[in-house]
Amino acid sequence: MRSLHLGAIGAALLLVGCGVRTSTSVSPAPGATPGPANAASTSLPAKSPDQIIVTEGDITDRPYRTLGDIKVHLEKWGAFDKDPTPAMVNEALKKKAAQMGADAVVLARYGTVGIGFTSWGVMDGEGRAVVFTQ
Repeated sequence: MRSLHLGAIGAALLLVGCGVRTSTSVSPAPGATPGPANAASTSLPAKSPDQIIVTEGDITDRPYRTLGDIKVHLEKWGAFDKDPTPAMVNEALKKKAAQMGADAVVLARYGTVGIGFTSWGVMDGEGRAVVFTQ
């Protein structure tokens, strides 16, 4: 009887893990040249994620400089957690862009929700971090 209770508790712990895990990466934008022009991404002061604009299109009404391409990967921990959403991807993109000192993320793209090897649900997203020049 005791082993039945321990088995049920163990199964519950495996299924009830809560939260979404996020990982990010940054790479130079296509066509970008290494050197001082791109070194600004490490020297700009961090901003609040609430200040960052995320758009699926491009921003054409003001000039900007590209800091780099951002990729995020969201995983949900348990079977009963909510699947990652584009809104969650936007928050992860904003957080990474804010750390870089960016003003916006342009050309944002979202993957579809799927099941990963080590998680119950995954969603990828990417975009280009930019800083306005005027």
